[in-house]
Amino acid sequence: MLRVDWLVNHMDKCNLMAEWLYREFSYEFAHQSLVSWQEEFCAGQRNGRWKCLIALEHDQLLRGASLASDDLPERPELGPWLACVFVHPDARRRGLAAQLIEGICRHAKEAGSNTLFLHTHSQRDYYAKLGWEVLERFEAWGKEQWLMSRYL
Repeated sequence: MLRVDWLVNHMDKCNLMAEWLYREFSYEFAHQSLVSWQEEFCAGQRNGRWKCLIALEHDQLLRGASLASDDLPERPELGPWLACVFVHPDARRRGLAAQLIEGICRHAKEAGSNTLFLHTHSQRDYYAKLGWEVLERFEAWGKEQWLMSRYL
C-alpha cells in the first residue's frame, strides 16, 4: 500500500533520499561531498530548509519532493521552491511525481505562500502540463535551465 508522509517522520530514509538526489543532480553538487549533502538535507528536515514529502510502499522509499526555502543561490529574492523531485526508476510512470508535487503545492499554500518556483533543465514540458509557467531561461551548472513558477 502506498503511503505519503513527511520525511522527518522517517529519518531512517533520509540518507538514502539525499544520496538519490546527489546522484541524479550530480552537476549541482560538484563542490559538495555526498556526506556533506546528506548532513545538510537531513538537518533541513528539522529546520524546514528542505521539507521533503515522500512516498513509501511496503516501507520502501519510492520518491520524494521538497519544499525548499532557497534552491537557487543566484536568485535569493525568490522562494519558496519546489525542489528535489525524484522518483526511483522502478517506480516511474505511475503518476507518483505529480501526486507529490500537488502535495507540496497544497502545503505551501496552507503555509501562506501564493507562488512556488522551480528550476529544471530537462522537465520544462512536464511541469508546464502541471500548471507551471516559464519565467526565464538561464545557464547554470553548465546546462540550460528554465526558471518556472506556479500561482497557488
